[in-house]
Amino acid sequence: MSVDLPARIQLREAGTPADGIVEGPRVLREPQQRYDLFTLRPLGRVIGAEIDGVDLAEPLTPALREELNRALLEWKVLFFRDQDITSAQQRAFAANWGELETNPFIPKGDDDAVTRFERTAAMPGYENIWHTDVTWRPNPALGSVLRLIEVPPVGGDTMWADMAAAYDNLPEDVRARIDGLTAVHDYLPGFDRFSDHALLAQWQDRFPPVAHPVVRTHPETGRRTLFVNQAFTTHIVGLDRAESDRLLRYLFLQAHTPEFQVRFSWRPNSVAFWDNRATQHYAVNDYHPHVRIAERVAIAGDRPY
Repeated sequence: MSVDLPARIQLREAGTPADGIVEGPRVLREPQQRYDLFTLRPLGRVIGAEIDGVDLAEPLTPALREELNRALLEWKVLFFRDQDITSAQQRAFAANWGELETNPFIPKGDDDAVTRFERTAAMPGYENIWHTDVTWRPNPALGSVLRLIEVPPVGGDTMWADMAAAYDNLPEDVRARIDGLTAVHDYLPGFDRFSDHALLAQWQDRFPPVAHPVVRTHPETGRRTLFVNQAFTTHIVGLDRAESDRLLRYLFLQAHTPEFQVRFSWRPNSVAFWDNRATQHYAVNDYHPHVRIAERVAIAGDRPY
């Protein structure tokens, strides 16, 4: 006996604005590494892990440095609790990964390599935008070590996003479109709203705009990583302004996907160490007018390719 199947149901035309993030499963790579010299506790599915059993005040052995580096490459940001260390010990830890760099636009701590973020009622935070540090340099930072000295009574978390996972989950046609493109990065958009313009003008010749690939290859893992950010990326080379703005807005939006993120709640003497080549981060500014004091040490990196 034959059965008459109903005709395809017709739905009215409807849709949200184009070029947004759509719902559905995300492709998330499962970390597989084993660690013997410390305990590692994941805080997210693909990014962020807390490390127990390492004293950052002590010099690293070659074996411990190698294992921490494997953890950094796999988890992109490592967290350490209860590290009552000095700025000198913070610098010594970071120096295990290379030469330290300075930043002329942020106040310094007790050394040129230490930047100090002292947020008060009179000086609120301005880091609440998804960004990758110093992409306006020809060689952006490899990574950073951030230590919280004074924590507000509530709020003040920091979030990180895995930009390799963001790239992996782009639609195939978007990946094909952006592979091989370059984008221009400039320090001025990230600093001109809250920095002294006389200071910014002093460095215009020293730090002209620089072009980096829209998708960089991580020099250690080989993973393809989305490398544009809302704080410092101004336009894509070869596209007219309207097309460039539209594509960049779409790419900036990828960092906002919770599946690619980890959020860390600080306590005094907490330390975060992140891979600046693979991540963006966002300092949540929900604690003003309370005080939040942090010091950061950055490690010089290489030219993206």
